[in-house]
Amino acid sequence: GDSDAVILAADTMVFLDQQRLGKPKDEADALRMLTDLAGRRHTVCTGVTVRRGDEILTESESTDVYFRPAAEAELRGYIRTGEPMDKAGAYGVQGQGALLVERIDGDFFNVMGLPVVLLAEMLGEFGIQLLG
Repeated sequence: GDSDAVILAADTMVFLDQQRLGKPKDEADALRMLTDLAGRRHTVCTGVTVRRGDEILTESESTDVYFRPAAEAELRGYIRTGEPMDKAGAYGVQGQGALLVERIDGDFFNVMGLPVVLLAEMLGEFGIQLLG
């Protein structure tokens, strides 16, 4: 029955110093965020909860992302693509936002929005094996 259903919830947030960067309100907000991120390290954190019946497991994964320095014209060009507007921190690492990323220290898939290795470990706690 439905009690066997496995429910997954995840949300990703971007932190620059102690400031949480959500989705930009408008293009000016996106430019402000991307300008703040340029040439600096920030942290992407995803919280994951897995539930089956009364069993609930919650974990989180953090990844450090280093942006290269970027000219304002580049950031405005990126904003014109529309890609930043529905993303925390105003960028998508799996899209053109990759052009802003110098390096990543940790789980790339976490930056995309779902830490798959952590999720696989969590599902293993429920007796679900994704490989073999």
